[in-house]
Amino acid sequence: MKMIINLIVTAVIVYLLANFLPGVHVDGFGSSIIVVIVLALLNFLVKPLLQLIAIPITILTLGLFLFVINALIIMLCSYIVGGFQVNGFFPALLFSLVLSIVQSIVGGLMNND
Repeated sequence: MKMIINLIVTAVIVYLLANFLPGVHVDGFGSSIIVVIVLALLNFLVKPLLQLIAIPITILTLGLFLFVINALIIMLCSYIVGGFQVNGFFPALLFSLVLSIVQSIVGGLMNND
């Protein structure tokens, strides 16, 4: 039950961020649910491989390259999901940063119950 609530809350966050951030567009709430599911799968399957390959660059940049990997995951999700569009690297980077921050805040508030 907690996973479903987390999925719905994250879908609401994605939908709201797409309405506020420039360069990001979601067709509707159904598309934002699909975006959340695809992002979860990409974070589970693809992101660890990218992090493993990018260990030297990540060490040289003191971990800042992980932001680039997050933006690439968002752009890949945009390519896979038809109702989700990101117009370039910097909107994807901004979207991933704000999504992570808002998810952390909302997750902290949900766990305090």
